Amino acid sequence: MRCLLCESYSLSIICLRCQKNFLTPQLLSRTLANGIEVFSFYHYNDIKPLLFTKHTHIGYSIYSLLAKNSFTPFAKKLPSLPHYISLGIDEQVNNGYSHTAILNHALLSDAITPQHNKLLSTNKVSYSGKSKAFRKNNPRNFHISDFKGENIILVDDIITTGSTLCEAIESLHVRGKNVAFCLTLSDVSLKKSF
Repeated sequence: MRCLLCESYSLSIICLRCQKNFLTPQLLSRTLANGIEVFSFYHYNDIKPLLFTKHTHIGYSIYSLLAKNSFTPFAKKLPSLPHYISLGIDEQVNNGYSHTAILNHALLSDAITPQHNKLLSTNKVSYSGKSKAFRKNNPRNFHISDFKGENIILVDDIITTGSTLCEAIESLHVRGKNVAFCLTLSDVSLKKSF
């Protein structure tokens, strides 16, 4: 096959050279209005075309590669105590897979146990390109299934306004769960980097 970026022959959908040149993650952060920190690995504009593949047949391969390069190394560096439960935001299956489930599963490590389909949106309206006011007037209305564990890591692919993560955090707090921090692949408006 050919690399999606440089079109050279590759055993992977994106060759190792392009992964090194264009997909080396950075650990970036911002703090939500509720004080919870969100860590992201890429600037949104740097991987925007790759993020849009989640709605296509190659999305599974792209998201798996991005997760392997960012989420998996992050999880391996965390100390095993305290132990965390990771939850993907709305792990609904589209095109045969869930992109947030791929990211969530990549966190499996001594420190993190991923739980799947525990935090599902009952409102399926798309937030893509919508204003903060629209998002506020159309909440996700999360349904939370029972699970064990108190220290939670929330997982999503993109953070824009932070409203989805804030709503998920509030829903979990009502259930007595503690959200330690959130992880996303990319942030639309990053403030600082480490």
